[in-house]
Amino acid sequence: MHFPDDENGQLLAEIADAGVDLTSMQTIDFYILFEQKPEAEKFAKAIASDELVPSTELTKCPDTGVWEVITRVKMVPDHTLLSQTEQYLESIANGHNGYGDGWGLMVEE
Repeated sequence: MHFPDDENGQLLAEIADAGVDLTSMQTIDFYILFEQKPEAEKFAKAIASDELVPSTELTKCPDTGVWEVITRVKMVPDHTLLSQTEQYLESIANGHNGYGDGWGLMVEE
């Protein structure tokens, strides 16, 4: 399988090399970071009404003190779709002084 030469492409290649089926639905975690808890809470509330994002979780990083909203989206991990979803979530986060910190996929053993 060939992937574009960018961060998302490299991560997809690593996931494929690990044996994950990239043609089936997966739960993708998108990470959005905030300096202030009220801004993270406003973003989480705003995104919770979006049909795209059925699940969110607000946590605080014990090392950095940064607030993190993890948004979980069920999708087929396609490069274009991942990039578009990432940009969409970041565009909403920017209005709440947040910024994207990538995505990940937890593989069930």
